[in-house]
Amino acid sequence: MACARAVPQPDLVLISWTRNPLVPGSARRIISARVIGSAVPCRASLVPNGLLINALNCLLDNDIGFKIVIRKKTSNISGYLLLQRN
Repeated sequence: MACARAVPQPDLVLISWTRNPLVPGSARRIISARVIGSAVPCRASLVPNGLLINALNCLLDNDIGFKIVIRKKTSNISGYLLLQRN
């Protein structure tokens, strides 16, 4: 009889970000981040008030395997991203 195996679930990272409205062109900063599954080895970069670019540089590294599946601006100074790793 064949052994049944669970299908591995994808890892998801949801990041909400904002930028300073008083400084045009300011860097995007993380408001909050939610991880479903694992974000290893990038967990340390997903902190409130951390730079979004640092988190994305880690997560989008080819060895890590995350891809942006949703990118949405909610206003001129805020938005969110959903990344997935299979």
